[in-house]
Amino acid sequence: MHRLARLADPYIALLLGTVLLAVLLPASGGAATALGWGTKAAVGLIFFLYGARLSTREALQGVRHWRLHLTVAACTFAVFPLLGLATHGLVPYVLTPELQAGLLFLCLVPSTVQSSIAFTSVSRGNVPAAICAGTYSSLIGMAATPLLAAWLIGGHAAIGADALVGIVCQLLAPFLAGQLLRRWIGGFLTRRRRVLGAVDRGSVLLVVYTAFSQGVVEGIWGQITPLRMTALVGVEAALLALMLALTWYGSGRLGFAREDRVVTLFAGSNKSLAAGLPMASVLFGAHAALAVLPLMLFHQMQLIVCAFVSRRWAARAPQVRASGGARQADGESASLAYSK
Repeated sequence: MHRLARLADPYIALLLGTVLLAVLLPASGGAATALGWGTKAAVGLIFFLYGARLSTREALQGVRHWRLHLTVAACTFAVFPLLGLATHGLVPYVLTPELQAGLLFLCLVPSTVQSSIAFTSVSRGNVPAAICAGTYSSLIGMAATPLLAAWLIGGHAAIGADALVGIVCQLLAPFLAGQLLRRWIGGFLTRRRRVLGAVDRGSVLLVVYTAFSQGVVEGIWGQITPLRMTALVGVEAALLALMLALTWYGSGRLGFAREDRVVTLFAGSNKSLAAGLPMASVLFGAHAALAVLPLMLFHQMQLIVCAFVSRRWAARAPQVRASGGARQADGESASLAYSK
């Protein structure tokens, strides 16, 4: 179970500690301005490194599993958004409009890479397909998530021309630059993935601190009562349970083998915190705090639930597939970007 142990690392505590720091010592005035510019630079760096490490060759090798990848993409960018839109009926009795907008944004975020691979490996699933599914979701999400957010949440997120320019300058341009330079710097980055992983995570922590600091300064946390927070957790738990059921039983009805059903379940029900947080900072601006809160809660929930599910399935699966799948995952996931 060593791969699951990697998911439950101190980074979770760092995220929570960053939120607490923002609540106790929020940045304001000139410090907030400087922090805002630093966050923009960090977001650009995240997506540059993401593009530089994302292997186009590995993505093309998985085309033969097109039915599986199409199913995962449909779950991520069609079924999830439809369920998110359905939560509008919970406003204002269960959720505030701002929390519902954040919940809908969560439903638009691409799937994870590393977490899906780890859970698939432990569950004796199709690890190469999980790698490709996460890669495709990330590539699609670069365009689909901002466009869907502008379309479906434009009013709440105040997504206008500035946000669209930010998407191009802070997300798409650095990502494409990384892809173009990958042939020269890809090997260098792969050899230093531990150091760059710390850069990735540090940048995400900066995004979290900036978003929650803005929320404290503007007093938006007074809008969230303990009852609203409990309701949000309950809605997200129902959403995760529904997606787990739909991906597992739906892939079975499509005739997928067990190994591919495992991939569909984890890649189709998980959401990427590392991709979603920088996007939220660009799309929502000063209102990013309420937008990222549902995503952070859902991320923790999916790790706990999927770790439990994968452990149970690991005990039932043939051990010969376990050793092969784990070795393959360790070898192939080295060049992929972060997913948390």
